[in-house]
Amino acid sequence: MKTHHSTEPVIETRGLRMRYGTTDVLDGVDLSLHRGEVLALLGPNGAGKTTTIEILEGFRQRSAGEVEVLGVDPDHGDEAWRARLGVVLQSWRDHGRWRVRELLDHQGRYYAPYRTTERDRPYPADELIELVGLTQEANTPVGKLSGGQRRRLDVAIGIVGKPELLFLDEPTVGFDPEARQDFHDLVRRLAELEDTSILLTTHDLDEAEKLADRIMILLGGRIVSDGSAAELARQISSKAEVRYTDNGEPRVASVPNATAYVRALFEERGDAIGDLEVRRATLQDTYLTLVRDFESGQRTGVPRELAEVTA
Repeated sequence: MKTHHSTEPVIETRGLRMRYGTTDVLDGVDLSLHRGEVLALLGPNGAGKTTTIEILEGFRQRSAGEVEVLGVDPDHGDEAWRARLGVVLQSWRDHGRWRVRELLDHQGRYYAPYRTTERDRPYPADELIELVGLTQEANTPVGKLSGGQRRRLDVAIGIVGKPELLFLDEPTVGFDPEARQDFHDLVRRLAELEDTSILLTTHDLDEAEKLADRIMILLGGRIVSDGSAAELARQISSKAEVRYTDNGEPRVASVPNATAYVRALFEERGDAIGDLEVRRATLQDTYLTLVRDFESGQRTGVPRELAEVTA
């Protein structure tokens, strides 16, 4: 993914709060997303991800805090503002008798009045169908699509208006591995070529690590970590695990500088060393550590500033 983005914020929240009765679902969330950036919002069920997304989309009113999405408070967003957003829900349940091409052509017409010199909305139906890999199903009734094909159609409906900002909620649920890879390629194309900003929620940590420029972890209604997958891993562990065999005997070492350790190992033991593998903390390691520490109330290994955020 790209590493340099416009400094112009597409989403910015300050002190975002949401209270249901006496329960704070969101308790002071500060979140930002920049143009052309892919941000993954991670957290266990009940952490507040869906509530956050619904507030940003303008579907739910917040209890407190400041929110700007594409320069507008979502509580006051008009149709022209909404036309700049794309939303991929977990599944559509209607339109079963429509054929794929006619449904996308029909949906696209709603966006035509909002085309600009920068964005010639909507996508032509056949171009969009090819983009999401449904060319063979263009004339198939929606109700007869397979689960994976239906999910591709969900994505197509979400991006038919060439959104500047795209919300993806568990986008690859039901995808087979080939469809998942196609979707990942599509996300990269949207972010890099179309300059689309993307906010993604997923329980697939490999997907988040692969797609996201930046990852935010939401626990207990607060952002407890924010950075690239590599940066988050370093927050949890500065050491790498080196696995190898020495004359056939398995060895494991946890070291702060894997390169120096391996160099010294070969200088000392030479050809006796085999099956060398260096493993750093993965996003999954980081995520599970943060969740466990949060749930236990102990934040061992988490930097002091993160402990203060979650305190």
